[in-house]
Amino acid sequence: MYLWLKAFHVIAVIAWMAGMLYLPRLFVYHSDAPKDSIQSETFKIMERRLLKAIINPAMAVTWVLGLYLVWDGGWYTSGWMHAKFALVLVMSGLHGVYVRRLKEFAADKNTRPAKYYRILNEVPTVLMIGIVILVIVKPFSG
Repeated sequence: MYLWLKAFHVIAVIAWMAGMLYLPRLFVYHSDAPKDSIQSETFKIMERRLLKAIINPAMAVTWVLGLYLVWDGGWYTSGWMHAKFALVLVMSGLHGVYVRRLKEFAADKNTRPAKYYRILNEVPTVLMIGIVILVIVKPFSG
């Protein structure tokens, strides 16, 4: 059962990451769209659906299965897991930032330029690289 849950965990992680990489890209284009335009309203729908249908459920499944796998595999004492956990907490915090930015766009209150979102778009990539290295290489194993 462990390997099946691990497979579903990886699938959820991939879905979460896809959304975490795509949503700020939508924000880049949305920030350049005139308020109350058809483009802006379309971006609002796309952003909301991406968050509600993919990113939020994928994050929830990632966390639930990940915590179970850590417990069942006895990984909670490993140094690499502590580092990975810290990076996943940062990723979750970034998820929260995305939710706040989406709410700003939904209320037509975004004040940030496209460049901000281009930079923000790179953060999940850096976090993902760190997480994958920790999981595969398992440094700090003792």
